[in-house]
Amino acid sequence: MRRRRIALLVGPALLGLSLLSPASSAAAGPALPQGVQSDDSYAASQAANAVSNVQATSAAVSCYRPEVPYGANSGPAEGYSGMTPCPASGATTGEDTGAAGPYASQTGSNPGYPAATPMLVKGHSESDLRIDPTNPNHLIGASKWVAGAEGYNHLLGFFESFDGGRSWPVQGHIPGYEGWTDNTDPVGAFDTWGNYYSLLLPYQFFYNADGSHDFSVGTAREPDPAVPSQVISVAVRPHGATTATQWVSTHAGHPDYVASYDSIGNGPDKQWITIDTNPGSPHLNRVYAMWVDFHDKTAVPYFAYADARPDGTHTDWSAPQVLPEPAGTPQGATYLLPHVAPDGTVYTTLTNSDPAHRFCCDQIFLDASPDGGRTWSTVSTLPGTITPPPGSYANTTFRDGIEDTFTLGGRPVNGHYPLYVAYEDYATGVVNVLLTASYDGGASWSAPVRVNDNAAPVDEFQPNLATGPDGTVSVAFYDRRLACPAAGTAEARAAGLALDTANPKHPGAPYGAADYCVNTSAQFYDPTLTPLGHNIRLSAHSFDPQLDSPVEGSDTFIGDYFGNTIGGGTAYTTSVTTYDDGTNPGHLQQQQVTALAVPRH
Repeated sequence: MRRRRIALLVGPALLGLSLLSPASSAAAGPALPQGVQSDDSYAASQAANAVSNVQATSAAVSCYRPEVPYGANSGPAEGYSGMTPCPASGATTGEDTGAAGPYASQTGSNPGYPAATPMLVKGHSESDLRIDPTNPNHLIGASKWVAGAEGYNHLLGFFESFDGGRSWPVQGHIPGYEGWTDNTDPVGAFDTWGNYYSLLLPYQFFYNADGSHDFSVGTAREPDPAVPSQVISVAVRPHGATTATQWVSTHAGHPDYVASYDSIGNGPDKQWITIDTNPGSPHLNRVYAMWVDFHDKTAVPYFAYADARPDGTHTDWSAPQVLPEPAGTPQGATYLLPHVAPDGTVYTTLTNSDPAHRFCCDQIFLDASPDGGRTWSTVSTLPGTITPPPGSYANTTFRDGIEDTFTLGGRPVNGHYPLYVAYEDYATGVVNVLLTASYDGGASWSAPVRVNDNAAPVDEFQPNLATGPDGTVSVAFYDRRLACPAAGTAEARAAGLALDTANPKHPGAPYGAADYCVNTSAQFYDPTLTPLGHNIRLSAHSFDPQLDSPVEGSDTFIGDYFGNTIGGGTAYTTSVTTYDDGTNPGHLQQQQVTALAVPRH
């Protein structure tokens, strides 16, 4: 995902909030129903809850031929190492690496493109995870497949498990869209037949002399003028596929585009997908795609739909339509997060960041369609405004991701399917995760509660919601409450802290640094948002977010998307880690999958 926010204007009121003392920051804000938890108790909760951890992507050797090579190497500081040719032994994934020649989508490339040889995939930034409704042991995760972190150069890739997440034997880049510089933003969904749909964002740019990205078209420097500059597109992994190359990326004899754009005044981004898998729905197996076009300094929200078929094909996509926004709201809605209720009603939240006023204060509102996406209306606007995080996080250079998340429960509460929204809020001078619910179809919303139960004020960010078959609510998020490991310890060595020497916000390696290293956490609730215990640490080890972090301008990145899903009685997440568990000696960004039993209520 490309950065679309503009730098915040920091007024006197916001400055006052950012200068609150730690004591007043910790005391301020919404209620915390479960109360605070000590850091020692939190650190021990991973083992106490028998959470399993697997680095799903660190063992495979994956390669592809990038459309645009990038030669800079910023390493060894921060764990960078530039682009590296694929090893002579080749990939171990069975994917088409492009070694025999350019991919089909690269045949119209300008001179100098694509890269002369396949390149090794190193990092795996950003995360998504889905469970096959036909087989709860079949999971597909997705992430950025990064060949050059310094240039933000990547395609989307996938990793697949057939044994409930214990092993991930099939993985590789998602084929069919290699002719674009980047292919980004992992999000997918299964239909009821077990076909997996990945909604993609391929886009072109070339590098200026200073390494910046240039989206100009119509010149010899444009990488591939034979394909649209930017598209929203689909690749389908048919049910029963067992190899890395078994994907369908065409529809009716052409690439499976949902929408296409030139790069002049348009920038599609932040796409999301859901499929109606509810047996009682009149629109069973309808595929809903949503995205934003950043156009003329605003964000225009779009949707389209198609109907899935058992063989992994689908009907034509409907013409893209604009989603409604509340009357009088400044234009600028993004973060579209569709979900379908058991009766077939489609809901999505939209976040208004008011770009005309430089993203001062955000509001979330709810749209709904009762007729399979043909008509939409705005149901409500959540009370109050949200103070978004100020760009990159304290002490580090990695920037914020998607600031809110939405889901719904499949069991009625008081006659309505419950709706849940969690979001980041910076009103206390650190980022907290807040949660609210609606039990009347979105007409009204509960007072928000704080999710993260840390005692000292630090950043807790990037939540992702999921609900289970029994209505259990899971909020997963990134967590910075634990200090980085101390110098000279085995944990510090495995975390690679000695490599972290070029962070302009922190002199030297961050041994013992506070509000710096990252874990993943989850909080569980019953359907009425009664907490089921305290926050649970999901990751067995803290990781350093500065290492191998893809670079966008002055920011680095661990990803916008965060995988969180529940299948049967097991809750799964996938997220980024740079920790070396014995399989990641280069401290590259890897995908860490966690699993634990869903708490009872």
